Amino acid sequence: NLLLCSKGIPQTLAAFGLESFLDEAGCKLVFYLHRVARGVSLSTTCLLSGFQAIKLCPSISRWMDLHSRSPKCIVFSCFLCWVLHFMVNIPIARYVTGPMNSKNMSMENMYRYCSSYLSGILFSITAVIYLFTDGMCLALMFCSSISMVLILHRHKQRVQHIRSSRLSPRTSHETRATHTILILVSMFVSFHALAAILSYLITQLQNPRQWLRNISVLVASGFPT
Repeated sequence: NLLLCSKGIPQTLAAFGLESFLDEAGCKLVFYLHRVARGVSLSTTCLLSGFQAIKLCPSISRWMDLHSRSPKCIVFSCFLCWVLHFMVNIPIARYVTGPMNSKNMSMENMYRYCSSYLSGILFSITAVIYLFTDGMCLALMFCSSISMVLILHRHKQRVQHIRSSRLSPRTSHETRATHTILILVSMFVSFHALAAILSYLITQLQNPRQWLRNISVLVASGFPT
């Protein structure tokens, strides 16, 4: 919700022609909350997927005593995600300013309602950090989802002879769960990968078209929606 509000509402107002409705403090707050919300949303989704994969594996789950500790572990991990992204995104508030004259776009990166300035070296460092953290989250989500699918597939094979005696035409619980996991991870990876590609493309263009920016925002809001 925070991710959608911090990006969707300002972008909608800008699309209706309101370009100077935020001052410098408002721009800093909106961009900071958006980056924090995006990072927390990405991290917690991957963490919860990882916890789910571990709980499906009986040997690891018993070894970690996860059934009794999982609520505390999840809450503590989510808390760490909030703290980490609050700290990592502090530089964002420093380099975002209020709306500027759109005729001079040689040094500023314009967002219609706000602008920002990052030097080449600083931009490269920031991009590498975000790329690394996003890549780790996507890899963790993909690996945990694949492991859950394999565990469910092995479980389905073990109980196949029991179900075959019942002659039930209904789809098994494992098959339905597998379909749900595959749909979720496909949407997760596709939306975030496409959003990352569009964001990189926008930063490389000297004067990107507004429709490209709007599509980028729409794709970035796809998975949270």
